[in-house]
Amino acid sequence: MPFLDVRRINTFYDVFQAIFDVSLSLDQGQVVCLLGRNGAGKTTTLSTIVGLNPARSGTVLFRSTDITRRKPYQIARLGIGFVPENRWIFTDLTVRENLALGDRTGIPKRVDDKFEKVYELFPQLKVLEKHLGGNLSGGEQQMLTIGRALMGEPELLLMDELTIGLAPIVIQLLKTRIRRLKEEKQTILLTEQNALFALDVSDRAFVIDKGSIVYHGTVNQVRQDRELMKGYLGV
Repeated sequence: MPFLDVRRINTFYDVFQAIFDVSLSLDQGQVVCLLGRNGAGKTTTLSTIVGLNPARSGTVLFRSTDITRRKPYQIARLGIGFVPENRWIFTDLTVRENLALGDRTGIPKRVDDKFEKVYELFPQLKVLEKHLGGNLSGGEQQMLTIGRALMGEPELLLMDELTIGLAPIVIQLLKTRIRRLKEEKQTILLTEQNALFALDVSDRAFVIDKGSIVYHGTVNQVRQDRELMKGYLGV
């Protein structure tokens, strides 16, 4: 069984259907990307997996457990972390307080260890730990959001549109950090409009268009399909 197995999910916003029979899967330790243009259905797919907008039909299995109808907090407790597109940080809390919200254990020694791991990955957060979240730059807020998700020690990490609005130097930094997580065998499903960024850090790719999966394969297969890259990904 795949680590995450999404089977023919259909998700709606009221009467509007956003995704159609979407199926995708990934194995433990893999980094898989879901690519597509703006409005293709990438964010809806992730929000369905984490229970924010449950599927009207279809099935989501995590470690062979059906999580299709579970609440977001229940899904988080099973070991799925989420880095949302709009970051959802608490602007009136400090960096350290924002990070602490991601912890699920409450055990002081373990919490301290997790802080150190996050600060090792993003040293800038250590420097800024007493600063309010609302005073951070967009790139710093993105690091904070990733760090908060990692504080929960997720077995599966979902990342939604990491690079939107970020400077090239920050995008390059995030690329190196995702590669480090990959070396540590962190399982990741990420969505991106920036196909080149995603393909550089991933093992496999799915392409979504108008709410339906139109292609899946290895990153090399995607890169070599010029018609796909130009027609669906604008590269």
